[in-house]
Amino acid sequence: MDINDLKKIGLIIKIGDKPLQVLNFSHGRTAQRKATVKTKLRNLITGQVLEKTFNSGDEIREADIKKEKASFLYKSGNEFYFLNPKNFEQFTVPQNLLGEKTNFLKDELEIVVLYFEDQPISVELPKKVDLKVVSAPPALKGNSVNKPSKIATLETGLSLSVPIFVEENDIVRVNTETGEYVERILN
Repeated sequence: MDINDLKKIGLIIKIGDKPLQVLNFSHGRTAQRKATVKTKLRNLITGQVLEKTFNSGDEIREADIKKEKASFLYKSGNEFYFLNPKNFEQFTVPQNLLGEKTNFLKDELEIVVLYFEDQPISVELPKKVDLKVVSAPPALKGNSVNKPSKIATLETGLSLSVPIFVEENDIVRVNTETGEYVERILN
């Protein structure tokens, strides 16, 4: 690969034996020097974020990432259990590899698992998920100015700012990329 290929945010490259995802980049060039690309990369195994500068001519290899569909089964301790629908095999992914994505995992949720060298390293969630509200304070009379909101707790344990009309046992749609309320789903 060429350093110009690093312009793709989300690209996964391999440095040494580690898969790194491009989070950010900036091109640079000085007089009589080769082009450089400064990148911010996330190690997909440890979650560590680092900055690295690549020079024109540096060898860059794209990581061999395999993607497969799976469904979330359950959580036990710090392990999250998934089912591969092709061969009905269960596998686990530790919580530290999933990070904030655990806030959106509910039973039977269809996801995509990323494999690096036949080891699951991360998951891709759907853009939006529907979650049940397990607790929400009642709306108070008179607080209806400027898009009033309250904090509700969802079935996954996520606390989320929702409009005051959302009540316990409602189903709300949540954006998994931003972690924000999208809409209430009518039953």
